[in-house]
Amino acid sequence: MTARSGDGDTPGPEEQPVDEQAEFSALLEDSAEDLYEHAPCGYLSTLLDGTIAKINRTLLDWLGYDSTDLVGRKTFSDLLTVGGRLYHETHFAPMLRLGGEISGIALELRTADGSRLPVLVTAAVKTSGDGQPLLIRATVFDARDRRAYETELLRARQQAEREREELRSLNATLQRTLLPPKLISVPGLDVAAHYHIASTDKVGGDFYDLFPLAAGAWGLFLGDVCGKGAAAAAVSSLARYTLRAAAVYDPDPVAVLGNLNTVLSHEYSGDDPRFCTVVFGLLRPDAARGGFTITLASGGHPPALLMRADGSADYLPTPGGQLIGVLPDAQIATITIRLESGDTLLLHTDGLTEAHTGRDSEDRYGDDALLDFTQALAPTTATGAVAAIRELLDAFGAGVDDDTAVLAISVPPPAGEDRG
Repeated sequence: MTARSGDGDTPGPEEQPVDEQAEFSALLEDSAEDLYEHAPCGYLSTLLDGTIAKINRTLLDWLGYDSTDLVGRKTFSDLLTVGGRLYHETHFAPMLRLGGEISGIALELRTADGSRLPVLVTAAVKTSGDGQPLLIRATVFDARDRRAYETELLRARQQAEREREELRSLNATLQRTLLPPKLISVPGLDVAAHYHIASTDKVGGDFYDLFPLAAGAWGLFLGDVCGKGAAAAAVSSLARYTLRAAAVYDPDPVAVLGNLNTVLSHEYSGDDPRFCTVVFGLLRPDAARGGFTITLASGGHPPALLMRADGSADYLPTPGGQLIGVLPDAQIATITIRLESGDTLLLHTDGLTEAHTGRDSEDRYGDDALLDFTQALAPTTATGAVAAIRELLDAFGAGVDDDTAVLAISVPPPAGEDRG
């Protein structure tokens, strides 16, 4: 049931006695004035020349002044810092005159004791009925908490940048330890290598090396560990030193990769398996026929490219090789070839062929494109091939999202027939 006045309900303002209505009106007027004076923000009214005409108690308390110190005696510009006055004259006041209002301008006020008060100011021009400007009304918000927050945010950001730079430096240092400082010279060969870093924030897992063995032979390898970061770096380091040690003990490429497979299988198992793709080569000069012979063993690695002196180029068939470190007895694929005068052998990791070439994430460079690239490049030298691959990687830009290592060896052509 709906209650009606006169049935015991409290009467509304229109039904109250005259004296009560007067008290109610006075309360409303007092509340409006109190709201202006003690609002949670500052209120300020100035004449068109900036002279302060009215200011509320909130803003006076912030500034440490009494109204008699400011009203009719100071301009709004007088309350600003030196920099604030310059901004007021060159930006704030002109924009206010042009648009009639301005919002959220950051300024600093000078308090009675000389300290600075950061504020956000919103102002509007009050006009007469015929559109003539009469005065300027401004609302002032205390920005001290915001300034403190911004200062802390800036400090935290600068600290994060310093820590990120330290991490980049650490990653770069760690990356350098995984690669030979400089490839050794092999008599009768041109040798070149390059490591392309996709991100300075995380160390990659690619690795390569070329080193001497007994009886005038050399070992070389290039590999790619699954994943990135410190864990991948640890596996890269273990793989690199295991390969070198295993090759000294038994340089047969299948035996070398078999040893690495055993080490990784024992070291990383259970809930934290670690594996890699590797190609290992045993290089020997051919004293009788000239040039070199090389036996390559592949454990799941992308096939090497052979660029011949006659201008042809093709992938070397090493099918069926399995990832190293996954199974106790990994299948290793091998092939033996001759490198003759003008021939170049190129090894690479899959960061090259998996580089993005378009906006679609599925647009990858691919094996076919790399083959076309090397066929156009042949014949060349190791130095020329690696230089061309570096330019190709640079052209991909951010499309290369995985580290890429390339290692090339070539038998230089006779004097006067240099290529690449």
